[in-house]
Amino acid sequence: MSTVHEERRTPPWRPEQPPAPAAWRRPFAAPLAALRAAPRRPLALATALALFSLLAYATVRHFVGTSMVDMIVYRAEGAAVADGRDLYALRVTEWNLPATYPPFAAMLFVPTTWFGVGFLRVAITAGNVALIGLLAHLSFKLVGWPRRELRPVGVVLVAGLGVWLEPVFTTLRYGQINLVLACLILWDLTRPDGRRGKGIAIGIAAGIKLTPGLFAVYLLITGRIRAAFVAGFTFLATFALGAAVLPDATWGFWTKYLYDSTRVGKTEIVDNQSVRGAVARLLHSADPGTLATLASACVALAGLAVAGWAHRSGRWTPRAEAWGVCCAAVTAVLISPISWTHHWVWCVPMLVLLAAEAAHEHSRPTAVRRLRWRPIFGATLLAFLSFGMWVVPHKGDLDLHLPPLHQFPADVYPIVGICFLALGALRVTARRRAAGAPLLQLPQQRRDRAAGAGTPADEQLREPQQA
Repeated sequence: MSTVHEERRTPPWRPEQPPAPAAWRRPFAAPLAALRAAPRRPLALATALALFSLLAYATVRHFVGTSMVDMIVYRAEGAAVADGRDLYALRVTEWNLPATYPPFAAMLFVPTTWFGVGFLRVAITAGNVALIGLLAHLSFKLVGWPRRELRPVGVVLVAGLGVWLEPVFTTLRYGQINLVLACLILWDLTRPDGRRGKGIAIGIAAGIKLTPGLFAVYLLITGRIRAAFVAGFTFLATFALGAAVLPDATWGFWTKYLYDSTRVGKTEIVDNQSVRGAVARLLHSADPGTLATLASACVALAGLAVAGWAHRSGRWTPRAEAWGVCCAAVTAVLISPISWTHHWVWCVPMLVLLAAEAAHEHSRPTAVRRLRWRPIFGATLLAFLSFGMWVVPHKGDLDLHLPPLHQFPADVYPIVGICFLALGALRVTARRRAAGAPLLQLPQQRRDRAAGAGTPADEQLREPQQA
């Protein structure tokens, strides 16, 4: 009897399972697995090409010179917080640049005061190059292209060659934080919708720089209510933290300095690649007034409509969420009163999305292959490599007197952005029509689908699954 009881108490033998990775290793488990699965020869060639590109970039940077002026402003803001000085009274560098971000952002800049400027130049440049790779990884994840084992090759290539994209080049030149914000936002948007805490990173990004708040609106209009509210409450938490630590600066920023556009820069200069900047140059006016406001409002409504429409067309449109996110990002940059060229680092996910469409087009049989996406990808890539706004004469007040032939290169990013939104709308329209689906789903159709009736397009989609 004792032997029988002993056998019952002894658990059955199971094959030994590999130990679970430690908590600090879990975020790196998937990238390391993808790296191990990557084909060795393409990865080696991509690494060699990326290193050569970065060496060429370092050489150009040495001879051109990089002021990293925004990094110096950030460090001065952190020092003002640490020393208890008036944050919005500071003026630094030869251009007398002021602080323009909310107090919460200045609090995050305090650690930069622990290091010298020379060390920060190297560290922030290296960090931004790594962030280019991270942004590429998140873009591939958003788009779902290429295959997982090929993504490390793509990440290495984008990190090495992406420094030549004008928005990225200028971000590195000024020591800007655009890549940090883009990675925060894209990391949040690529998380599963049901994941707890989705929206926190967007709220933090909005607390640093207000423009990312548009992504909370995107979450709201696409039905992800909880994530939108999480982003909103996180933003309010950054405001409360800034008010608790820097009450005077918080009061000054939200009641006065936020509305003083002269602190940020001139609207009409070619550095400003927003709709408002394009209208100012077109009208030859430093204050484009109501016309620019109406144009920005129309772009805001159209851009958010296309973004939401793309997201809700996921059952018919491949990469629908990627189109929605990229359209929302382009809308945010277009409608901001001032969007410097380095704010357009969203060109990275835009180009990844267009490259995925071009690759899918190229993979189709020759008999049905059409040449559409590859020229579009090439033209978009050329636009972001062109440095077009810097080619036109723009010193002094020449921005206000650009002839018609100079308007296109001076406004290249707003033109590309508006064309991208139109392209997104055409993409969704074409896919819905190809599936026989209605372009817009009316309330009665929504109720029918909820009741199980469905639309003719739904029935066509169900039949192959049932077969």
